[in-house]
Amino acid sequence: MDQVSAKDKPIRVLIVDDSAFNRRNISEILGAAPEVEVVGKASDGEEAIRQVTQLRPDVITLDLEMPKMDGFTFLRILMSRMPTPVVVVSSYSQKENVFKALELGALDFVTKPDRRVDSDFSGIREDLLRKVLLARSVRSSQVLRPKAWAQQPGATNAKPVRPVAGPPPRYVIAIASSTGGPTALMEIFAQLPASSKNTFLVAQHMPDKFTRTFAERLDRQSAVSVSEAQDGDVVAQAVGFVCPGRRCMQLEMAAGGQLRIKVSPPDDGDRYVPSADRLFTSVANVAGSRAVGVILTGMGDDGTLGAQAILDKGGIVIAESESTAVVYGMPGAAVRANAVSRSSPLNEIGVFLSRL
Repeated sequence: MDQVSAKDKPIRVLIVDDSAFNRRNISEILGAAPEVEVVGKASDGEEAIRQVTQLRPDVITLDLEMPKMDGFTFLRILMSRMPTPVVVVSSYSQKENVFKALELGALDFVTKPDRRVDSDFSGIREDLLRKVLLARSVRSSQVLRPKAWAQQPGATNAKPVRPVAGPPPRYVIAIASSTGGPTALMEIFAQLPASSKNTFLVAQHMPDKFTRTFAERLDRQSAVSVSEAQDGDVVAQAVGFVCPGRRCMQLEMAAGGQLRIKVSPPDDGDRYVPSADRLFTSVANVAGSRAVGVILTGMGDDGTLGAQAILDKGGIVIAESESTAVVYGMPGAAVRANAVSRSSPLNEIGVFLSRL
């Protein structure tokens, strides 16, 4: 009899949450999918470590606030001993904690619904299942490990609460990312100098209530000023903007040649939100040969069409190489479409942008 391939086997999941209510709902959601096998449940980090050792799951869903051993301690131990893809299941009130977990090695996150509105978690069913199955696309060598800079303070130079309009940028750098993107972006922004002559526009696939917190975290880590974009923001040197969740961001030329950001709801043509394709295309049309597109880790192919627009205008497109991308979907799609100028590992992308 032929052996069943790894891709044909159900993905084995361990559920870690101190709430029996949450464990039951998550188990019912995942257990109903034929592609998933729930192999265990744990109510705290200590029990979870024991079960990981015994069961060797393919992916773990993790609550962060638990007794005995919390999710952060669990992540540190897990990633040092048995690196395994982890999907955090957390509430909106724990936004800062979610990003700390991503820096410690978690793959992605799903937000818990309000029990008064969604008592059986049906609202997160599709998102949770998709991100659990995503673990199949993560190569074992690219399971995230704690970052050396994760516990370090960010740049100490004084910066305004919101970026102040200054000289126009030399290059407009548009960056697209999805799963694995937050930590990749943190690494890149940590390398940018305060003297940068460029501006950085980020389309990171992320829920709307998290993008402002993420922008603030990038700002603390980076020497450039970073904020969540608002409609009408002026684009200037040494400034970065993160597109708000559930919105799309474009670059526009205002009266007098000033570059401004347009933030608007998605339209029917946007396959992803925020749309990297829309951002890249607008940057190509406005900045021309001064446009730079960067496509980082993530599922799907967002950014490929926009990357071609940048190349057509004489700009540069860099795709993260497979050697460092947690999920090679987005950069791989652009490479296969011949829509990139070069492929580079993440650390080299940061160096290139810091010197551009």
